[in-house]
Amino acid sequence: MLVDRFGRSATDLRVSLTDRCNLRCTYCMPAEGLDWMPGPDLLDDDEVIALITVAVHRLGVTEVRFTGGEPLLRRGLEKIVAATAALSPRPRISLTSNGVWLARRIDALATAGLDRVNISLDTVRADRYRMITRRDRFDDVLAGLAAAKAHGLGPVKINAVLLRGVNDDEAVPLLRFCLEHGYQLRFIEQMPLDAQHSWDRAQMVTAAEILDSLGAAFTLAPTADPRGSAPAERWLVNGGPATVGVIASTTRPFCDACDRTRLTADGQVRNCLFSRTETDLRGPLRAGADEETLAGLWRGSAWAKAAGHGINDAGFTQPGRSMSAIGG
Repeated sequence: MLVDRFGRSATDLRVSLTDRCNLRCTYCMPAEGLDWMPGPDLLDDDEVIALITVAVHRLGVTEVRFTGGEPLLRRGLEKIVAATAALSPRPRISLTSNGVWLARRIDALATAGLDRVNISLDTVRADRYRMITRRDRFDDVLAGLAAAKAHGLGPVKINAVLLRGVNDDEAVPLLRFCLEHGYQLRFIEQMPLDAQHSWDRAQMVTAAEILDSLGAAFTLAPTADPRGSAPAERWLVNGGPATVGVIASTTRPFCDACDRTRLTADGQVRNCLFSRTETDLRGPLRAGADEETLAGLWRGSAWAKAAGHGINDAGFTQPGRSMSAIGG
């Protein structure tokens, strides 16, 4: 198992397949994009599959989520999903995406074994979508959401970040949209992971503010289900069964129950989203290391995990990598 000094076990693996993205969200990266990883630095499809196999067979991973950048830009995505689904024990497989290309690939992904999707959508207004993402792809995202639901890849979850002075008036419209279409909404506090390093705590829309906005239009009550290691606190909406969640990484940290480990697109293990150190698996893998050697390196990374991410500590420093390079 991937255990640390504080008794936590990492059973949820986030696998970044690329640092590239086809959007340019203002809170993530500059309009011109970033200096993408060189092709030879990236794990190829078979290398990704090999490391996922180590995680599932030797380290107790039970959930695998593919992220980016934008994972739908990875040509071999269906091959990787199918190989992951063929593992025994079979992990639960999900995808975090901006949804732009989802409708065109949903048939192949569902056939390959994808179980569920999370789609990032910060507004229900096409004009604001263009402003935030610097792209005119709002209708494509809506089509991707509908396609995922039609293929039974549920629950279809929407991740939304509220930005002060931009879309902070959309908590209620976003929830109404999700209730109407049968999607599950998760608000995420903006985190210090932007490439520009311009995150400002004072400008962050907090969980308390989000809940206050929602409470003006809906009756919210905490769910009775144990939260466990889930990052989102959930509330029943108008008595249920629909729920809304808030992931408050900054104002309500949940590090003590974290069960996640991360593999970057260039083969580095990160034991925390905000870690400033990584463990290289690409080099040993390409040098011919066997599964147990790779598993041992991964266990060492897990054991060194800090008690918390430290965002609220006086000496906190933002990671050198941005979210698109780390993987969500």
